Amino acid sequence: MSNRKSESLASSLVTGVNHAMARLVDIWDGIGIMEAQRVERMETVKKHIEGLLNDMITEEEALKQRIRTNIITFEKQLDTLCQELSLDPYKLGDGLTVLQIEKSLRLRVEVLTKEKGERLKELHGLQQQEKELCVELCVTPYYIPTGSMPSSTQLQELREHIQTLSEEKKSRAMVFSGLREDIRKLMNEMGHEPETSLEKESVCHDEEIFLLTHENIKALMQLLSQMKVKKESLMDTAAKLKERAMCLWNRLDILEQNRDAFQESVQGTLSDQITQWKREVERLTELQKAKLKDVIEKVRQELVAVWDECNLAPEQRERFSAHFCDDNFTEELLALHDAELLKVKDYYAQVKPLLEVLQKWEKYWALFQEFEKKANDPNRFSNRGGALLKEAKEKVKVQKMLPKLEEELRMGVEAWETEHRSAFLVQGQRVMTYISSQWEDHKQQRGKEKSERAATTKKGDTTTPFKTPTKRPHGGTSGPTPNKIKKTPNQPAMVRSYSSSSSSTFISVSSVKPPLAQKTRTQESSSQRTPMQEYNSIERKPPVDISYSDFTSALSKKTSDDVLNSTAKDLLGFSHDGPRF
Repeated sequence: MSNRKSESLASSLVTGVNHAMARLVDIWDGIGIMEAQRVERMETVKKHIEGLLNDMITEEEALKQRIRTNIITFEKQLDTLCQELSLDPYKLGDGLTVLQIEKSLRLRVEVLTKEKGERLKELHGLQQQEKELCVELCVTPYYIPTGSMPSSTQLQELREHIQTLSEEKKSRAMVFSGLREDIRKLMNEMGHEPETSLEKESVCHDEEIFLLTHENIKALMQLLSQMKVKKESLMDTAAKLKERAMCLWNRLDILEQNRDAFQESVQGTLSDQITQWKREVERLTELQKAKLKDVIEKVRQELVAVWDECNLAPEQRERFSAHFCDDNFTEELLALHDAELLKVKDYYAQVKPLLEVLQKWEKYWALFQEFEKKANDPNRFSNRGGALLKEAKEKVKVQKMLPKLEEELRMGVEAWETEHRSAFLVQGQRVMTYISSQWEDHKQQRGKEKSERAATTKKGDTTTPFKTPTKRPHGGTSGPTPNKIKKTPNQPAMVRSYSSSSSSTFISVSSVKPPLAQKTRTQESSSQRTPMQEYNSIERKPPVDISYSDFTSALSKKTSDDVLNSTAKDLLGFSHDGPRF
């Protein structure tokens, strides 16, 4: 339809020119212009029209050329922008005219140019933020080549990098703030005045004085550690001065109200407290010079107490006896006593864990000996309320704890002696020698008691064998004599039988000797046992088959004087060697 319209306009243009020429001819005719003049005038009209059309054609040709040039320029710009912005090449649609192509390219160039400007502006802003953060944190900036156009991916990574740096800044700022606050607090507690530039900067309230770098954090952490060490040193000094003052208070019998009044007056920083305690110690030191005899006597009492706690033998104490018995009370003698007391206290602090285990062992050892003594007391069967069962459980516990404590002591002493390269002695003996001697003394005492009981029993057996003189048969009937049972090989020998009413109980003892190889293995393993295990291997007896009904039956068969029949005692497993559990 547009073609028809342009054709109509062209034909109307021709018609208009024809009408104009016809009008001119009519005007010329009315004027009476001659033919020659008419031709001349028509030439002028023709030349004017042709010149106008030629000018228009020239302008349109120039426009066409300019459009083609723009298209080429826009295409080049688009290629460059797509490469800079990391975009895909721009593709034109099909069937477009030159003017449409030029317009499409021009609009696309404008859009991409605007996007480029926005990216550059955003990049500049992000780089400024990153630069500030990198300077504060002393880190490397995100790399984007200078003069290049950042891609969308690069801009996103830069944003994430800035976000990470911002979070790191907050985290470091908190660490810095905490470290500086702790340092400031420690300095205030100690009364320490900042000396170095780092200490001065650390207590300064200006938050921007420090760059939030790892090096500065390490420096502050190191300073904080130094302050903690110094505080511990001051606290240790204060504690020693306080301990010294209390020691002097005790030696000089200072009144409690005076002590409390001074301790309440000790206030301020650690340095101030140390100064006050120093003055008190100096005052007390001067005061004790006038009471040297009383002070030295008290030190000697304290020294003896610590010697006892350390289980030192007389030979170990003998080396200080010259000073201990010296009656020339001088400051030098007091200094020697103080040095010895300090030395022994240091030794006690080193061996205190071992001494605690040893005290625990001695506690269970006393219980063990007490149970051994109770085992020979016949009156224990008259105790009701589960006392025997409770006693049995306690003895089992003691028998378990003794070897455990002995092994713990052995390992602890070995480690201590290896570390300190000196022997750990108890009453002048090595620990395991001391324990073994206790077991040996106990064993000898047991052997002595057994010999005495055996002699007594043998004497009684010569008059009335197999019968207890103080026990009458139950119900007035005489019991049968011991049964004789034929013993066969590999069969336990029945060494005693006891009958009462319709029940009978037997105690069997195996007559088969252990093989030689087994005996050899037993001797080899005994060297690795604790004294308790060795004792148990010697003292262990075969089990006794007895029921609870038999136990109660035998327990009820007592005489009027509350003495159990000796045969019943043997049946219940309570021989002269103690109870069997």
